[in-house]
Amino acid sequence: MTALRTAASVEMRKLVASRVLPWTTGILILGLAALTIGLLSAAAAGDERVLARLGPLAETHGWTLLVGTAAQILAAGGFGACGILIAWLYGREFTDGTIAGLFALPVSRSTIAWGKLLVYLAWAAAVSAALTLMLLAIGSMAGLLVVDAEHIGELVRVPILAMLTALLAVPAGWIASVARSTLAGIAATIVLLIAAQVCAILGVGAWVPFVAPALWAIAPDSVPWIALLAVVAVPVVFGAATSCTWARMQLDR
Repeated sequence: MTALRTAASVEMRKLVASRVLPWTTGILILGLAALTIGLLSAAAAGDERVLARLGPLAETHGWTLLVGTAAQILAAGGFGACGILIAWLYGREFTDGTIAGLFALPVSRSTIAWGKLLVYLAWAAAVSAALTLMLLAIGSMAGLLVVDAEHIGELVRVPILAMLTALLAVPAGWIASVARSTLAGIAATIVLLIAAQVCAILGVGAWVPFVAPALWAIAPDSVPWIALLAVVAVPVVFGAATSCTWARMQLDR
């Protein structure tokens, strides 16, 4: 546990000192705020293209409309941001040429891999909280107040969706480790995002882990809870795979 805590502490310092952290976080939070406000304003003005994009949400109002609109943006944009960050966390060691130095450390490489994952999850939790506060502020400016359990239930879907989205991006870290490339991890993120969109269009997304959280956040009754539980298996499987990849890593390839 001490080794894992040390690894996580070092990785956190690396992340905080990087430019990737503020840019990824800032673009995700501010971008979500700007796009949400823009879509809601256009919908209120009767823009037919926006109303068509919102689908059934266009007939709702209040927190349902706000959260549903933000969820549509977060499902795609959030996944992309999470994929970029975790791909960088693992791929930077190869890009920066620091991977060789990790072989000389007293902390095992598998422990370092788990430390990176813990740092990533801590970032995801902080971003989830920030996104919730941001939507709460937008709702307050629009005259929406959280006055009962129903409103709280609407708003709480935001941090849950954000965390589930972050969990689903963990495979990008494994790809970046196997390919020894940050760009490979980012490319994997794009492929997974496209595949999720296709599954959603085909109408089978409720039982696909990479689609279910977004559908649940927009229309909770459309996705069984057991389908959401399957999402947890993704970071467990790929987190373990990444740890094994780092443990078996060799410098001659």
